[in-house]
This record gives sequence, C-alpha cells and structure tokens, in this order.
Amino acid sequence: MFKPNFDFVDEMRWRGLLHDIMPGTQELLNSKQVKGYIGFDPTADSLHIGNLVPITQLVHFQRAGHTPIVLLGGATGMVGDPSGKSDERKLLDIDTIEHNIQCQKKQLMKFISFEQGSNGGKIVNNYTWFKNWSLLDFIRDIGKHITVSYMMGKDSVRNRLESGGLSFTEFTYQLVQGYDFLHLYNNEGCQLQMGGSDQWGNITTGTELIRKIAGGEGFALTAPLITKADGSKFGKSEGANIWLDPNKTSPYAFYQFWLNVSDEDALTFIKIYSLKTHEEIDALISENTGQEHLRIVQKSLAAELTSRVHSEKDTLMALKATHIFFGNGSAQDLQSLDEQTLDVAAQGMERFEIPLAQLKLGISVLDLLAVSTQIFSSKSEARKMITAGGFSINKEKYSLSEGIIDASFFLHNKYLIAQKGKKQYFVLLAIAN
Repeated sequence: MFKPNFDFVDEMRWRGLLHDIMPGTQELLNSKQVKGYIGFDPTADSLHIGNLVPITQLVHFQRAGHTPIVLLGGATGMVGDPSGKSDERKLLDIDTIEHNIQCQKKQLMKFISFEQGSNGGKIVNNYTWFKNWSLLDFIRDIGKHITVSYMMGKDSVRNRLESGGLSFTEFTYQLVQGYDFLHLYNNEGCQLQMGGSDQWGNITTGTELIRKIAGGEGFALTAPLITKADGSKFGKSEGANIWLDPNKTSPYAFYQFWLNVSDEDALTFIKIYSLKTHEEIDALISENTGQEHLRIVQKSLAAELTSRVHSEKDTLMALKATHIFFGNGSAQDLQSLDEQTLDVAAQGMERFEIPLAQLKLGISVLDLLAVSTQIFSSKSEARKMITAGGFSINKEKYSLSEGIIDASFFLHNKYLIAQKGKKQYFVLLAIAN
C-alpha cells in the first residue's frame, strides 16, 4: 500500500502555497502514488523567479513520493494565455518557441529528477499531440463538450472582456489547455493538474473534459499568486524580471535580490521558496526575531536559492562581493572575485573611464583623482585624504600622494576600485582608445 513521505496538501498549506483545491484531492494523494503536472509556456528563453513557485510545487510533489510531469507548451505558447494579462501576448514563431523550450528544459532539470525510477519525472511538449489536429476535428470532437457560457464564466475571459476584449485566439486557450489535461489523463494516467491561482479556470476546463469525454475524474490544486507585503507584484527588481539564466540576471544580482527583500516578505518567502524543513525554518525565524537588522532569514534564503538556481561557487562569489562592498572584505577577497561578479557588483558605483594609452604611460594619482575623474574636488583635497589614510585602491590603503597609477593596478586588466572614506566606492574602467 502506498504511503506518501508526507501529506503534500498539508505541506502546501503550511508553506502558503495552497489557494484552491478540488474536493477529494488530498484524499487521493494520501491513498496512492499520483501523477501530476504543471505547464510552462515558452514565452522566453529563460524561466524567472515567478516560475520558481510552480517549480517548487513540483519539487515538493516529487519529494512526497508522487510523479511530476512538466508540460512545455510548444502548442499553447503559439496561442497565448490571457490569464492575468491586460493585453494580448506577442505571438512567437515555431523556431523561437523551440529554442525557448530547449533553454527552459535545461533549467528545469536542475530542480526535478527525471531519472527512471519509482517516481522519476517526465517532460512533455504539447505540440507533439496538437500538431496533428485539424481545426475541424478539434472543434467537433473537443469543442462541442464545452459551452460558450461555461467559457465566458471564467475570470480570465470575463476580466479581459470588461477591460477591452480578447481575440478568438486567446478565447480558445482554455479549451486547448483543457485538452492537455485530457490527453495526459488518457495517455499518462495523470490525475492532477497544479499551477497558479490564475490558472484555476483553465484547469477546471480540463477536469470537465475528463468527466465528459473520458468518464473519469481529474483533480486540481493551485498556489496563490505571490505578492509583496505592500500588495505589489513580486518577481521583479526595478521593473526588470529576475531571471534564472545567469546571462540575464547574474548570480550576484540574484543573490542581492533575495538579500534585500523586506523583513515581512522574508518571513513569507522562506516558507514558499526554501526546501528547509519546518523545524529549520521555525528556528531561523526564531533566531531572526529581534535581530532583523542582521537579515538572518534573508541571508539564508539568498544563499539557498542562489546555490540551487546557480551553484555553490556562484553563491560564494556573491557572498564575497557582498562582504567586500557592504562589510569588511579584504583586498585578497576582492582579487579573488571573477570578472562577471566584479562587473555586476560595481554597477551601482559611479564610473569613470580611463584610456589605456594614459595608463601605459602612468598617471599621477592626484591627476587621476582630481582631474581625470573628479573623485576629489581638488588635488589638495586628494592629497589631504591620501595622507590621512582615508583613501584605498582595491581595498588596500594607498598613502603615496605623489604616486603613479598604471595598468598594473587594474583587476582583470579592466577595473580599479577606488574607495573614499569608509563607504564611498568608485570604479575606474580601463578602456581601449
């Protein structure tokens, strides 16, 4: 007799990952090993932290002993989901969608085990079964089972109609996604679909098709859409997505995002995104209480997610960079940073470009600081600060007021970090003429 490793529904409820659930779902999951799926639309060549919620659902689902199925929407990605959208998505061509699918597949394999075994996961692409459907066959064999009034009753449709309308293409999306569930029910024995709360209407359309066409029963479970404590949408920093691809969002920027979430949000996000046990999370929260200035929860969350999404090495680099510029990191620490981490960490600093031709000849440190860069307002101010020990180059005190700066001072042959006082940092960039 199957016994789950833990009650999946109770786990989702404790972590704040349960919004809607169809009656009988919890009983089903506690009585047998179940196949459940979540769909990801390949609208970009990288997933982002918003996608980490459904990914985490699948991770917990697999850890409980059930079998996760990842559906990559090669077909639905060509239609565009209107759920939660005020405007129609830009339609992508097949080549772009296929490229995005391959990129997302590589990312998903970092989180979910797809090795053969008792509950090894599976990745499917709904284009493989939709490409052979003709429009006439689909609307005759599938469309006749769902009424227009039923489809109009869905929030994703009603909201768009109230705000200006939606195209027939988007209107049919719930029928296409609903058929995915029916197909997986018939061909994979999949009984459960999960997703965000904005997907509830699409998911229940699938359970309706399973009931009417297959004479079976499908189940559903959704997670809430994640928002910040102030009610704003979560998942972006300064208007830009936080991507899982290191080329789109560097590991350092990724780490900093989690490190800088508010104290209130940190207490929510540690349960949603961390894979730590209840006891470990409760201990972290307890330790953090009264010491919020130490950002204990944020540091734990940032380290865990950066390691899971990127690597432990990337986390170490992010920690070093954070310690260097926001703590008491040493010159040796700075020199050990790789170029990408140093470049991103220095992006918030005021920047000055120095021609390589000048560096080859050498520049008086006073000219560099008061003429070429204006880090100091005058040479006399620069001399005074240097003599008093209030100026550093690459985290090392610099005391030669008559010194010469050349290319040998630049890390990775490109960066010089100038520090004025304790907290004012500037980056000097060596550039080709």
